[in-house]
Amino acid sequence: MFDELLARLGPRCTKQDTMYRKAMEPGLRIAITMRHLATGDKYASMKFGFRVPHNTMSVLVREVCQAIVDEYKEKVISCPIFAEEGCAVAEMFARSWNVLHACGALDGKHVACRKPANIGSLYHNYKGFFSIVLMGLVDADYKFLWIDVGGHGHMSDSQISNDLELKECLVYGTICLPPADPLPKDDRDMPYLFLADDAFAMRTNMMKSYSMRKITKGQRIYNYRISRRRRVVENAFGILAQ
Repeated sequence: MFDELLARLGPRCTKQDTMYRKAMEPGLRIAITMRHLATGDKYASMKFGFRVPHNTMSVLVREVCQAIVDEYKEKVISCPIFAEEGCAVAEMFARSWNVLHACGALDGKHVACRKPANIGSLYHNYKGFFSIVLMGLVDADYKFLWIDVGGHGHMSDSQISNDLELKECLVYGTICLPPADPLPKDDRDMPYLFLADDAFAMRTNMMKSYSMRKITKGQRIYNYRISRRRRVVENAFGILAQ
């Protein structure tokens, strides 16, 4: 895996030698970045293992991370744009989780961060720590189809979703969900949709569970089946954090 990273990221991470000093090798830059991302070690402690100053690490880690994004974003995260791609995701949900017309599960995750200067409680979340919010749309195989990073920690998932690019794409048809068609043993058209939790607002293309107040037995069964299929996004976040 490291050899693949070096082969693909090497051209993006290579610096020119100068008359004052030689440029750091791409392999060393990638190794430092991978160590920092995997362990969370501070630059001050990593500098002794790699013999690279901490202020140099603070620059190169950002550059290598941007190179990773530029190189892999089209391969790793592929949002369904055409109706045929949405049908493939829906078929995967139907086969793996026995839910029909689902084109993804949407949820947010608070990622802990240090308190930025002079921002008050903007990033302070209801859990009691400072965070930025990662919104993710996941398919039935725990693969991210779309992400949005940078929401303020004090905002709810519903507040963030109202400003998302994904909502605009659904409104203007940039993300083409498959056209509505009937469910088995029914003659009424049912739209294709995303699965979400109670924090999101109900929309034509957004399905969530019933409120827990005064619900019938059939609605309880429905809630169980929806939450059972929506947990793929929770599992995806767990895999990512691990």
